Amino acid sequence: MAALSAVVSVLPLLLGLCLDPAAAAAPLVIWHGMGDSCCNPLSMGYVQKLVEKKIPGIYVLSLKIGNNLIQDMENSFFMNVNDQVREVCSQLAADPHLKGGYNAMGFSQGGQFLRAVAQRCPSPPMLNLISVGGQHQGVYGFPRCPGESSHICDWIRKTLDLGAYTQAVQEHLVQAEYWHDPLKEEDYRKNSIFLADINQERGINETYKKNLMALKKFVMVKFLNDTMVDPPISEWFGFYKGGQAKETVPLQETSLYKEDRLGLQEMDKAGKLVFLGVKGDHLHFSEEWFDTTILPFLQ
Repeated sequence: MAALSAVVSVLPLLLGLCLDPAAAAAPLVIWHGMGDSCCNPLSMGYVQKLVEKKIPGIYVLSLKIGNNLIQDMENSFFMNVNDQVREVCSQLAADPHLKGGYNAMGFSQGGQFLRAVAQRCPSPPMLNLISVGGQHQGVYGFPRCPGESSHICDWIRKTLDLGAYTQAVQEHLVQAEYWHDPLKEEDYRKNSIFLADINQERGINETYKKNLMALKKFVMVKFLNDTMVDPPISEWFGFYKGGQAKETVPLQETSLYKEDRLGLQEMDKAGKLVFLGVKGDHLHFSEEWFDTTILPFLQ
Protein backbone atom coordinates (compact mmCIF):
# COMPACT_ATOMS: atom_id res chain seq x y z
CA MET A 1 0.00 0.00 0.00
CA ALA A 2 2.85 2.36 0.86
CA ALA A 3 4.49 1.65 -2.50
CA LEU A 4 1.24 2.42 -4.34
CA SER A 5 0.88 5.64 -2.38
CA ALA A 6 4.39 6.69 -3.39
CA VAL A 7 3.65 6.02 -7.06
CA VAL A 8 0.44 8.04 -6.88
CA SER A 9 2.23 10.95 -5.22
CA VAL A 10 4.82 11.31 -7.99
CA LEU A 11 2.41 10.60 -10.86
CA PRO A 12 1.31 14.23 -11.33
CA LEU A 13 4.98 15.29 -11.53
CA LEU A 14 5.77 12.63 -14.12
CA LEU A 15 2.70 13.55 -16.16
CA GLY A 16 3.65 17.20 -15.99
CA LEU A 17 7.12 16.47 -17.35
CA CYS A 18 5.66 14.43 -20.20
CA LEU A 19 2.93 16.85 -21.15
CA ASP A 20 4.91 20.09 -20.85
CA PRO A 21 7.73 20.29 -23.44
CA ALA A 22 8.94 23.52 -21.84
CA ALA A 23 9.77 21.64 -18.64
CA ALA A 24 13.09 20.73 -20.23
CA ALA A 25 13.91 24.31 -21.29
CA ALA A 26 16.72 25.78 -19.22
CA PRO A 27 16.16 29.23 -17.70
CA LEU A 28 17.44 32.19 -19.70
CA VAL A 29 19.39 35.20 -18.39
CA ILE A 30 19.68 38.25 -20.64
CA TRP A 31 21.84 41.37 -20.26
CA HIS A 32 21.16 44.55 -22.19
CA GLY A 33 23.60 46.84 -23.95
CA MET A 34 24.80 50.41 -23.57
CA GLY A 35 22.11 53.00 -22.93
CA ASP A 36 19.40 50.39 -22.56
CA SER A 37 17.60 48.88 -19.58
CA CYS A 38 16.32 45.51 -18.50
CA CYS A 39 12.70 46.05 -19.42
CA ASN A 40 12.48 48.47 -22.33
CA PRO A 41 9.43 47.24 -24.29
CA LEU A 42 11.19 47.99 -27.58
CA SER A 43 14.33 46.00 -26.73
CA MET A 44 14.83 43.64 -23.79
CA GLY A 45 11.14 43.58 -22.93
CA TYR A 46 10.41 42.62 -26.52
CA VAL A 47 13.04 39.87 -26.49
CA GLN A 48 11.75 38.48 -23.20
CA LYS A 49 8.16 38.32 -24.47
CA LEU A 50 9.36 36.75 -27.71
CA VAL A 51 11.16 33.96 -25.87
CA GLU A 52 8.28 33.41 -23.47
CA LYS A 53 5.83 33.18 -26.35
CA LYS A 54 7.92 30.66 -28.28
CA ILE A 55 8.95 28.58 -25.23
CA PRO A 56 5.93 28.63 -22.88
CA GLY A 57 6.83 28.22 -19.24
CA ILE A 58 10.48 29.21 -19.59
CA TYR A 59 11.94 31.35 -16.80
CA VAL A 60 13.58 34.51 -18.17
CA LEU A 61 15.63 36.87 -16.01
CA SER A 62 16.42 40.22 -17.63
CA LEU A 63 19.22 41.69 -15.56
CA LYS A 64 18.73 45.06 -13.88
CA ILE A 65 21.75 46.83 -12.37
CA GLY A 66 20.39 49.33 -9.88
CA ASN A 67 17.16 50.04 -8.05
CA ASN A 68 15.17 51.29 -11.03
CA LEU A 69 15.27 51.58 -14.82
CA ILE A 70 16.98 54.98 -14.79
CA GLN A 71 19.81 53.66 -12.62
CA ASP A 72 20.04 50.57 -14.81
CA MET A 73 20.50 52.73 -17.90
CA GLU A 74 22.98 55.09 -16.22
CA ASN A 75 25.02 52.19 -14.85
CA SER A 76 25.50 50.92 -18.42
CA PHE A 77 27.65 54.04 -18.89
CA PHE A 78 29.15 54.80 -15.51
CA MET A 79 29.30 51.79 -13.14
CA ASN A 80 32.61 49.91 -13.02
CA VAL A 81 32.10 46.72 -15.07
CA ASN A 82 33.86 44.56 -12.48
CA ASP A 83 31.35 45.78 -9.88
CA GLN A 84 28.50 45.07 -12.29
CA VAL A 85 29.73 41.52 -12.88
CA ARG A 86 30.02 40.93 -9.12
CA GLU A 87 26.47 42.22 -8.66
CA VAL A 88 25.18 39.90 -11.38
CA CYS A 89 27.04 36.91 -9.94
CA SER A 90 25.31 37.58 -6.60
CA GLN A 91 21.92 37.87 -8.29
CA LEU A 92 22.37 34.59 -10.13
CA ALA A 93 23.64 32.70 -7.09
CA ALA A 94 20.62 33.85 -5.05
CA ASP A 95 18.03 32.90 -7.69
CA PRO A 96 16.60 29.41 -6.96
CA HIS A 97 15.37 29.08 -10.57
CA LEU A 98 18.96 28.95 -11.82
CA LYS A 99 20.42 26.30 -9.52
CA GLY A 100 20.43 23.61 -12.21
CA GLY A 101 22.07 25.85 -14.81
CA TYR A 102 20.95 28.47 -17.30
CA ASN A 103 21.50 29.80 -20.79
CA ALA A 104 22.77 33.36 -21.18
CA MET A 105 22.21 35.89 -23.95
CA GLY A 106 24.00 39.23 -23.97
CA PHE A 107 23.26 42.11 -26.30
CA SER A 108 26.12 44.37 -27.42
CA GLN A 109 28.33 45.07 -24.36
CA GLY A 110 26.15 42.65 -22.41
CA GLY A 111 27.80 39.91 -24.48
CA GLN A 112 31.30 40.42 -23.12
CA PHE A 113 29.91 41.12 -19.64
CA LEU A 114 28.15 37.74 -19.55
CA ARG A 115 31.34 36.09 -20.78
CA ALA A 116 33.03 37.55 -17.71
CA VAL A 117 30.27 36.01 -15.59
CA ALA A 118 30.95 32.62 -17.22
CA GLN A 119 34.69 32.93 -16.55
CA ARG A 120 34.48 34.28 -13.01
CA CYS A 121 31.31 32.73 -11.56
CA PRO A 122 30.76 29.08 -12.50
CA SER A 123 28.00 28.53 -9.95
CA PRO A 124 25.25 28.32 -11.00
CA PRO A 125 26.60 26.90 -14.28
CA MET A 126 26.14 28.74 -17.55
CA LEU A 127 25.19 26.20 -20.24
CA ASN A 128 25.24 28.15 -23.51
CA LEU A 129 26.40 31.73 -24.06
CA ILE A 130 24.86 33.67 -26.93
CA SER A 131 26.58 36.97 -27.67
CA VAL A 132 24.45 39.19 -29.92
CA GLY A 133 26.80 41.87 -31.22
CA GLY A 134 29.15 41.64 -28.22
CA GLN A 135 32.63 43.13 -28.67
CA HIS A 136 34.93 40.42 -27.34
CA GLN A 137 38.17 42.09 -28.44
CA GLY A 138 36.84 45.50 -27.48
CA VAL A 139 36.31 48.57 -29.63
CA TYR A 140 38.55 51.23 -31.11
CA GLY A 141 36.13 53.88 -32.21
CA PHE A 142 32.80 55.16 -31.07
CA PRO A 143 30.94 56.10 -34.24
CA ARG A 144 27.48 56.05 -32.72
CA CYS A 145 25.78 55.44 -29.41
CA PRO A 146 22.11 55.52 -28.36
CA GLY A 147 20.88 59.09 -28.55
CA GLU A 148 23.18 60.50 -31.23
CA SER A 149 22.62 64.09 -30.12
CA SER A 150 23.00 63.20 -26.45
CA HIS A 151 25.57 65.10 -24.41
CA ILE A 152 26.52 61.75 -22.84
CA CYS A 153 27.72 60.41 -26.19
CA ASP A 154 29.71 63.55 -26.95
CA TRP A 155 31.28 63.50 -23.50
CA ILE A 156 32.25 59.82 -23.81
CA ARG A 157 33.98 60.42 -27.17
CA LYS A 158 36.00 63.31 -25.76
CA THR A 159 36.91 61.39 -22.61
CA LEU A 160 38.10 58.34 -24.54
CA ASP A 161 40.17 60.53 -26.83
CA LEU A 162 41.81 62.30 -23.90
CA GLY A 163 42.74 59.32 -21.77
CA ALA A 164 40.94 55.99 -21.97
CA TYR A 165 43.63 54.24 -19.92
CA THR A 166 43.91 56.68 -17.01
CA GLN A 167 42.82 55.22 -13.69
CA ALA A 168 39.94 57.64 -13.18
CA VAL A 169 38.46 57.00 -16.62
CA GLN A 170 38.92 53.23 -16.36
CA GLU A 171 37.13 53.07 -13.03
CA HIS A 172 34.19 55.27 -13.94
CA LEU A 173 33.46 54.92 -17.67
CA VAL A 174 32.16 51.55 -18.83
CA GLN A 175 33.14 51.96 -22.47
CA ALA A 176 36.76 52.73 -21.52
CA GLU A 177 36.94 49.33 -19.82
CA TYR A 178 36.64 47.56 -23.17
CA TRP A 179 38.46 50.22 -25.19
CA HIS A 180 41.23 48.45 -27.14
CA ASP A 181 43.71 50.75 -28.84
CA PRO A 182 45.79 48.74 -31.36
CA LEU A 183 48.30 51.59 -31.48
CA LYS A 184 48.83 51.44 -27.72
CA GLU A 185 48.78 47.72 -27.02
CA GLU A 186 51.12 48.01 -24.04
CA ASP A 187 48.94 50.67 -22.40
CA TYR A 188 45.90 48.49 -23.04
CA ARG A 189 47.44 45.36 -21.55
CA LYS A 190 48.75 47.23 -18.52
CA ASN A 191 45.85 49.54 -17.71
CA SER A 192 42.61 48.01 -18.97
CA ILE A 193 40.88 46.92 -15.77
CA PHE A 194 38.27 44.71 -17.44
CA LEU A 195 38.81 43.50 -20.99
CA ALA A 196 42.55 42.87 -20.69
CA ASP A 197 41.81 40.76 -17.62
CA ILE A 198 39.10 38.53 -19.08
CA ASN A 199 41.11 38.16 -22.31
CA GLN A 200 44.17 36.93 -20.40
CA GLU A 201 46.40 39.77 -21.61
CA ARG A 202 48.47 39.93 -18.41
CA GLY A 203 48.89 36.24 -17.71
CA ILE A 204 46.93 33.02 -17.69
CA ASN A 205 44.18 32.53 -15.15
CA GLU A 206 43.54 28.79 -15.50
CA THR A 207 40.19 29.13 -13.74
CA TYR A 208 38.96 31.57 -16.41
CA LYS A 209 40.01 29.11 -19.09
CA LYS A 210 38.46 26.10 -17.40
CA ASN A 211 35.18 27.87 -16.72
CA LEU A 212 34.79 29.18 -20.28
CA MET A 213 35.59 25.78 -21.76
CA ALA A 214 32.76 24.28 -19.66
CA LEU A 215 30.22 25.97 -21.96
CA LYS A 216 28.32 23.66 -24.28
CA LYS A 217 28.20 26.34 -26.98
CA PHE A 218 29.60 29.86 -27.29
CA VAL A 219 27.55 31.54 -30.01
CA MET A 220 28.76 34.84 -31.48
CA VAL A 221 26.46 36.92 -33.68
CA LYS A 222 28.02 39.54 -35.94
CA PHE A 223 25.92 42.23 -37.64
CA LEU A 224 27.13 42.36 -41.22
CA ASN A 225 26.20 46.02 -41.73
CA ASP A 226 27.23 47.27 -38.31
CA THR A 227 27.90 51.02 -38.09
CA MET A 228 28.20 51.21 -34.31
CA VAL A 229 30.96 48.73 -33.44
CA ASP A 230 34.51 49.50 -34.59
CA PRO A 231 35.80 47.08 -35.73
CA PRO A 232 32.74 44.84 -36.35
CA ILE A 233 34.94 41.72 -36.47
CA SER A 234 35.30 42.09 -32.68
CA GLU A 235 31.81 40.54 -32.56
CA TRP A 236 33.47 37.31 -33.81
CA PHE A 237 36.44 37.79 -31.44
CA GLY A 238 38.68 39.17 -34.21
CA PHE A 239 40.45 42.52 -34.13
CA TYR A 240 42.91 44.83 -35.82
CA LYS A 241 46.28 43.46 -36.71
CA GLY A 242 48.73 44.86 -34.16
CA GLY A 243 50.24 48.30 -34.59
CA GLN A 244 47.69 49.74 -37.01
CA ALA A 245 43.96 50.33 -37.30
CA LYS A 246 43.05 49.36 -40.86
CA GLU A 247 43.66 45.65 -41.45
CA THR A 248 41.71 43.19 -39.31
CA VAL A 249 42.35 39.52 -38.60
CA PRO A 250 39.90 36.78 -37.57
CA LEU A 251 40.03 35.12 -34.18
CA GLN A 252 41.99 32.17 -35.55
CA GLU A 253 44.90 34.46 -36.50
CA THR A 254 45.15 36.22 -33.14
CA SER A 255 47.72 35.37 -30.49
CA LEU A 256 44.86 34.77 -28.05
CA TYR A 257 43.74 31.85 -30.21
CA LYS A 258 47.15 30.57 -31.30
CA GLU A 259 48.41 30.49 -27.70
CA ASP A 260 44.98 29.21 -26.59
CA ARG A 261 45.00 31.47 -23.56
CA LEU A 262 41.24 31.12 -23.09
CA GLY A 263 40.75 27.65 -24.52
CA LEU A 264 39.04 29.05 -27.62
CA GLN A 265 41.19 26.99 -29.99
CA GLU A 266 40.24 23.80 -28.18
CA MET A 267 36.59 24.85 -28.06
CA ASP A 268 36.68 25.63 -31.78
CA LYS A 269 38.08 22.21 -32.63
CA ALA A 270 35.40 20.60 -30.46
CA GLY A 271 32.64 22.44 -32.34
CA LYS A 272 31.72 24.61 -29.36
CA LEU A 273 32.23 27.96 -31.12
CA VAL A 274 29.42 29.10 -33.40
CA PHE A 275 29.88 32.13 -35.68
CA LEU A 276 26.63 33.58 -37.02
CA GLY A 277 26.16 36.54 -39.35
CA VAL A 278 22.98 38.52 -39.78
CA LYS A 279 22.30 41.26 -42.32
CA GLY A 280 21.55 44.57 -40.70
CA ASP A 281 22.96 47.31 -38.50
CA HIS A 282 23.84 46.85 -34.85
CA LEU A 283 21.16 44.84 -33.00
CA HIS A 284 18.80 44.97 -35.99
CA PHE A 285 17.26 41.57 -36.60
CA SER A 286 13.90 40.13 -37.53
CA GLU A 287 11.66 37.96 -35.41
CA GLU A 288 11.90 35.27 -38.09
CA TRP A 289 15.70 35.26 -37.89
CA PHE A 290 15.57 35.08 -34.10
CA ASP A 291 13.09 32.20 -34.20
CA THR A 292 14.99 30.09 -36.69
CA THR A 293 18.57 30.91 -35.66
CA ILE A 294 18.67 31.70 -31.95
CA LEU A 295 15.78 29.84 -30.37
CA PRO A 296 17.23 26.37 -31.13
CA PHE A 297 20.08 27.12 -28.70
CA LEU A 298 17.54 27.78 -25.94
CA GLN A 299 15.37 24.69 -26.31
